[in-house]
Amino acid sequence: MGELGRSIDSEMMNESSSSSASNCSHLFVGHGICLACKTKVSCVEGQPFGYLFPGLCLSREAVSVTKHLTTLISVYGHRKLHLVLDLDRTLIHSMKTTNLTKAEKYLIKEEKSGSRKDLRTYDGRLIIKLRPFVEEFLKEANKLFTMFAYTKGRSSYGHAVVRMIDPNKIYFGDRVITREESPGTKTLDLVLADERGIVIVDDKLDAWPHHQRNLLEVTKYFYFRNDHKYTKPSYAERKSDESRSKRVLMNLLKFLKQVHNGFFTCGLEDELDFKDVRCLIKGPFKPPGC
Repeated sequence: MGELGRSIDSEMMNESSSSSASNCSHLFVGHGICLACKTKVSCVEGQPFGYLFPGLCLSREAVSVTKHLTTLISVYGHRKLHLVLDLDRTLIHSMKTTNLTKAEKYLIKEEKSGSRKDLRTYDGRLIIKLRPFVEEFLKEANKLFTMFAYTKGRSSYGHAVVRMIDPNKIYFGDRVITREESPGTKTLDLVLADERGIVIVDDKLDAWPHHQRNLLEVTKYFYFRNDHKYTKPSYAERKSDESRSKRVLMNLLKFLKQVHNGFFTCGLEDELDFKDVRCLIKGPFKPPGC
């Protein structure tokens, strides 16, 4: 649960201390039952957060308060910011096995043999390639950020990919937002933290029309051939990879460390209340080497 759980617990204690069915604000609702007064209520006026806890719904007031408290606990208690990471073409590249070129078919055998730790399969139809340095990136970024995975793919796919890169739930926990929770454009409304402390990383700028100032762009990761228009051989066909010429995730990590350092470098602790990563990022921005 982390800082999110502590934020909700704090608000729940305040709410339940004076709650009855008549005066309760129904800030937190689980499966249609107010968690404070235990009354059956509707979530029409609230925002579902089922990806965090099944059936969880927060009122607008609860969302605002929880975002604020979560950020305070994260910043002052852990000296961490929040990082929202896209999956496809940012951390991984996936392809239907039926769409692999003849020169890429060898990958199926390599994945099945277990000789390639950077290859996985999903649902027997997709082959997934991890971007170079993804493990090192997540390990180091976790020291500075509370991380969310955000994909426009289906829930089953998104959670499967996260299990591949974070099998022990060390980095993302249950913080995986998918098409089911976010059928429209991507939004920070679903991230329970203040926007002033959130950094977004995505390969598509237009995926975040309302949060451009929080956004860092990275070069799209294409490992397989049939997913893009270029006629040159793919990394897979050349039996090469991005790591030979680029270190996108490591360069991104370097920039994120600079952002984190810029946020927390101040004379007085009180100044942290006014720090804003958007002033440091000046997004949308593509960091050097990314």
